[in-house]
Parts: sequence; C-alpha cells; structure tokens
Amino acid sequence: MVGKQVSSFESGDLVLLGSNLPHTWLSADSTNEKQTVEQVVIQFKKDFVGAQFWEIPEMTKVNSLLEKAKYGIQISGKTRDILAKMMNQKTELSPTKKFIQLIDILLIIAESKECEMIDFHFMEQPPTPLDTERFRKVYTYLSENYTSEVALESIAAVANLSPTSFCRFFKKIARQTFVESLTQFRVNHAANLLSSSEKPVSQICFESGFSNISYFNKVFKRTLGQNPLAYRKFQQPS
Repeated sequence: MVGKQVSSFESGDLVLLGSNLPHTWLSADSTNEKQTVEQVVIQFKKDFVGAQFWEIPEMTKVNSLLEKAKYGIQISGKTRDILAKMMNQKTELSPTKKFIQLIDILLIIAESKECEMIDFHFMEQPPTPLDTERFRKVYTYLSENYTSEVALESIAAVANLSPTSFCRFFKKIARQTFVESLTQFRVNHAANLLSSSEKPVSQICFESGFSNISYFNKVFKRTLGQNPLAYRKFQQPS
C-alpha cells in the first residue's frame, strides 16, 4: 500500500517514497514456515547534507526527483536491476562510500525513464503530519481486518473520530470512500488467491471478506475487468 493505492508486490520491486506518504508491505500468510520476505531500505532526511545542497546546479535533477517522490515512484527494468545490486552492496561499504553511492543511486533514478508515479493524486493536498499518522493507523487496522467484518464505528475509533468525521477525513485523504478502499483491499486479496491457489471461487469470496457471491462477482469484474473464473484462467493458463 502506498498512499491509497493497493496492489501486489513481487520479488525485486523497487520504490522511492517521500516523507509523510503512508505505506506498508503485507505478506500473505503462508503454510510454509521456511518462506520469508526481506527488504532492503535506505532512509534519509532531505536536508541530511544541508538545506542548500540540492539547489546547486549539479543536483537540479535530483532535487526535482525528491519533489516527485512525495507521490511515490516505482522503478523498473534495467534501472531497477542496477540499483538492486548497488543497494545490496551498501552494507559492505564504508560510511563515506555509502554516502557517495546514495548520491549515485538518486542520480540514476533522476535520469532514468523507467520510473512511474504510484499515486499522483494522494499528495495534491499534502496531509499534515497528524493526518498522515492517523491515516497510517487506519490503513494498518484495515490491513489486519479487511477479511472480516469492519464496522464503521470501530475504524472511526482507531482514528479517534466520530463516524461522520471519519468518513469526511478518509475521503479527503484517500480521495475515495472508506467502503471503496475496503472493497479494493478485498478484491486485491481475492485476486492473489485466484492466481496462487486452486481454492473454489466461493471459498475465496468468503475468505476475502465478502458475504455474497453474486456481489463478489459483480465487484470483482467491475474492478479488474474480468469475472473471477476468467481472471484465474488468464493468470493460470493451462
């Protein structure tokens, strides 16, 4: 989840995220205890080299990149492969070389054409730090409970708001209603199960938090353009 976008992540995914942009990666439960998910993270404050550093002519492209990062940037292709190797090597470098390599990484991203904005609309009206933290708590609660019944009163309490105020807050930040976001979580979960398991569609429907198969089929097709069976056939060709 980045901003209000919910999608599947895969091995090798690489993103650049600006400050105050809510995000989290969730790994589906697995019966294989040996399966693990690891991530490599580089964190830094924009002014860690001084407020004026990014304004020098040599850093113009990077400065522009850091502004775009507030929307979230996904990096793909050869650029991703090059950066993945560099990031995996950072733990073996001296502090000075780590600093130099970080600048190199940012320059490579800034000059690459293999980058895509993740959620352009989320930061049109930048949330306050309080709103960001509140939204993070709400999305964390959603991520842990979306396959069950989620009462409006319960999630409003997580945000320390009344149900009416919560609905206004959520739509202001996410640019969609709470119900729309909850449905997006559930459809995405169902899509993952359809592509990675042989479970019956009816079972996937209920495991994803839907209580009505007819409604599930309708919402799934409206969201992904295919009904669940057609989606599975496309994802798991014989």
